[in-house]
Amino acid sequence: MEPNRTPRTPCTARAPRARRTRRALLALTAAAGLLLTACSAEGSADGSAADKRGLPAPAPAPGGRNSGSAAPAPGDSHLSTFALDVDTASYTYARRTLADGRVPDPSTVRPEEFVNSFRQDYRRPDGNGFSVTVDGARTTRPDWSLVRVGLATRGADPDGRRPPAALTFVIDVSGSMDEPGRLDLAKRSLDTMTDRLRDDDSVAVVTFSTRARTVLPMTRLGGHRGEVHDAVDGLRALTSTNLGAGVETGYDTAVEGLREGATNRVVLISDALANTGETRPDAILRRIDSARREHGITLFGVGVGSDYGDALMERLADKGDGHTAYVSDTAEARRVFCVQLPQNIGLTARDAKAQVAFDPGTVAEFRLVGYDDRAVADHDFRDDRVDGGEVGPGHTVTALYAVRTRPDADGHLATATVRWLDPATRAPHERSGALETGALRDDVWAASPRFQVTAVAAYFADALRAAGTDHGPALPGAPSLARLAGRAAALAGTTEDKDVRALADAIRQADGTGRIGRTDTGESGE
Repeated sequence: MEPNRTPRTPCTARAPRARRTRRALLALTAAAGLLLTACSAEGSADGSAADKRGLPAPAPAPGGRNSGSAAPAPGDSHLSTFALDVDTASYTYARRTLADGRVPDPSTVRPEEFVNSFRQDYRRPDGNGFSVTVDGARTTRPDWSLVRVGLATRGADPDGRRPPAALTFVIDVSGSMDEPGRLDLAKRSLDTMTDRLRDDDSVAVVTFSTRARTVLPMTRLGGHRGEVHDAVDGLRALTSTNLGAGVETGYDTAVEGLREGATNRVVLISDALANTGETRPDAILRRIDSARREHGITLFGVGVGSDYGDALMERLADKGDGHTAYVSDTAEARRVFCVQLPQNIGLTARDAKAQVAFDPGTVAEFRLVGYDDRAVADHDFRDDRVDGGEVGPGHTVTALYAVRTRPDADGHLATATVRWLDPATRAPHERSGALETGALRDDVWAASPRFQVTAVAAYFADALRAAGTDHGPALPGAPSLARLAGRAAALAGTTEDKDVRALADAIRQADGTGRIGRTDTGESGE
């Protein structure tokens, strides 16, 4: 007879089985679905190494980088280059903070993670790599438009074919994890995930508090699921948080259990509040970087708790060629776990970077919304030694630009190119898409519903960041939060998307604090 365990909940009804009838709050497992790579959606685009006018894709150019701040005139630097990013933790954590009646710290607000939290309407490519969509719409501010660059990977293999996974779960069992919604959800989620993985997948379990220890070495699941369940069910919250020791032991365990031809990944589940042992981020980052470079082991960070070390988790994931997610409710967890987990183990692109070349003849000024920590020097775009982002199947990546066109501008506006390495051969590939000024919609709020959702998410993030001392001018055409919430609510009805409804609710909560307000001084009628 099996010992009593915390119940688990499968995504769909199944025939009774001893281990699979237990219920689960799917919180962290959902995020663990992300661990295997990415997020949502659909697709649309056009792509070739040259745009339709016969212009070449952006060539490497000397000089600077463009991040979240306004760029100089395109004649000085007409390129914008960044590594792809599929994180969503910033948006989810902001929602959790607002639901608790607090205002998010501006330093935790990363606009690209708000934008990338929603489904898109991009066409999917047939094979590995990306499709490219470039579209845009004019704002209420004269000469200013929002331009969307959308990248989409192919959908998951309908036959479920994928490489095996070798996953090392590094679980924070410090005293702070004893709070409801932290370790308890981690245990239930890991139990559920164990039943969802395949027999040829492998799992290891490492815990850390004052010290770190390997609870279970890398174990093939076929015939050994009970060992994983026993290891997870025995976890108990202890004392301090020695995150450095946890990372060190976790990567040692992952290296010992390294599998050729598999997705080798460390999954860090923590509130990221290191308070003992090695607490300096740089020392922890060095260990992660060496494992990535020498063994190809990537990191997925899962944040939990109302107090969460967002900045540290973000840095760890960036250094580990990985992603972060923050788990705040079971509905989101169920969606990610049940829909995304089966399709997110393989990679479709390694070291993916994007470069947008704005036409100096039509564009006077531009700025990229977000991606501040993902900037790449323009001349490094085709240097495949320079790290990019890892993206899996079924994912979309969106970058939004505020663009000021020259008076009476007509013709080519921008060409966007994405470059990536094939996951198996590491051969480089590129795909491009272009936008003409004549293709700009006359009004952001008359563009496609998914474009409008992108704009709402970006305007919302911009408002939350406004308290930051280093933040630039408001996005052009920014409406008040009350009007923005109304836009989101209307879009929730149009798209029949619960995620957009949750966005509208979060904007209302932010407006209700009376402490957030940011509109573009050039707006008219919004």
